[in-house]
Amino acid sequence: MQNAVPDGATLTEPLDHSVAARTLRDRADVYAEEVRRLLDAAYAVMRRTGTLDPRVSDIVAESGLSNQAFYRHFRGKNELLLAVLDDGQRRLVSYLEARLARVDPGAPRVRAWIEGVLEQARNPEAAANTKPFTANSARLATEFPDESAQSREQVVALLRAALVDAGGNPRHDADAIYHLAMGRAGDAIARGEVPTNSDVDHLVEFALRGIGAM
Repeated sequence: MQNAVPDGATLTEPLDHSVAARTLRDRADVYAEEVRRLLDAAYAVMRRTGTLDPRVSDIVAESGLSNQAFYRHFRGKNELLLAVLDDGQRRLVSYLEARLARVDPGAPRVRAWIEGVLEQARNPEAAANTKPFTANSARLATEFPDESAQSREQVVALLRAALVDAGGNPRHDADAIYHLAMGRAGDAIARGEVPTNSDVDHLVEFALRGIGAM
């Protein structure tokens, strides 16, 4: 049988494929909105109730969605909390990137990174959003080790780059400073304390002396 398409003509996508692709795109937008509503609902419930272990039913009610919508995206509450943690880490990364971009490379960026992390305990809204994870982080890391490590590395990567310019060890120094700053911020959030300027300066100077930048 002779080819019915003239030489040089362009084959268009079959109609059934294009309709299916459009449907998938539309559905992806709807599903992305559902996930965003569930994440925002989890934040809202944890802030309002102060609970470190929110109920799925409360999150679903807050979102205005159904149980079916929840389980379409998450296998359980811990998986949702992991997604909330990752969302929070991405917000923190954006915040730290902006802080680091305003100062010179090297020690000033190490300082800006530490100050930015501790600001999470000094800002009431950030502290309220972070508090549930100061208690749940170990549980989530145990259940989702790879995902938790990837989420953590988003934050540490900025510090590693700053340490290279500051003359520090981007691996060992970054891990030590990460645990020092995150531990101090997490402890303050768990206790409902606000680190003072003196607290922040002391931690920054301790870290910079440790890498030989002071």
